[in-house]
Amino acid sequence: MRTMHIKKDNTFNPSYTGRRDDILTLIPDKVKKVLDVGCSIGALGEQIKQRNHAEVVGIEIDAQMAHYAEEKLDRVVVGDIETINLQDYLVTNYFDCIIFADILEHLKNPWEVLKNTIGFLSDNGVVIASIPNIRHYTVIVNLLFRGDWPYRKRGIYDKAHLRFFTLKKIKEMFRDSVLEIIKIERHYRIIEKPHRFSRCIKYCVFPPFREFLAFRYAVIAKKAGALKT
Repeated sequence: MRTMHIKKDNTFNPSYTGRRDDILTLIPDKVKKVLDVGCSIGALGEQIKQRNHAEVVGIEIDAQMAHYAEEKLDRVVVGDIETINLQDYLVTNYFDCIIFADILEHLKNPWEVLKNTIGFLSDNGVVIASIPNIRHYTVIVNLLFRGDWPYRKRGIYDKAHLRFFTLKKIKEMFRDSVLEIIKIERHYRIIEKPHRFSRCIKYCVFPPFREFLAFRYAVIAKKAGALKT
């Protein structure tokens, strides 16, 4: 029998495995059944379980990450969400929260995945997504003035990204998936790396410039026409 070599937690890219307090604050207190798409090692799911006392199911393509997630979550589906038959693993209209935390930009067809996944969302459930902003001013500076696209291990220039979004394209993707956006939060950064100064930007940025300083968008949406409870 072939034995899988399991990495230690600290050998994974920390950008994919850390706590997600920014996502946790967006999840309604009443949420009790959560699907975390791209759950990594289960750090966010563990946070949700501790705060909401919720059932958390994860989907993870990396078997080694999934190994750790299985110790923290109620269940983990190991596989590529773009190729597996979700009907084999999930119950229709079951989850009251589905999370895409910086995962849609890693997919070949995020539009189709979003459409296919919301069938497992309850009528009054919410979709929460976090998506990098390709319109950040650093992208413009690098392309126009430096002629560069600096591939990196995290952030907007993450070399694993396959798709790129502006706020306009994010809105189109959700609308085409018959999802109504309830709220959009902008996470500002003056430089690419996290810095304490970035916390103050939202208080001084002028509306015409905010889309150039938004590093990431956090979106909360519901099924179009669903009633709020």
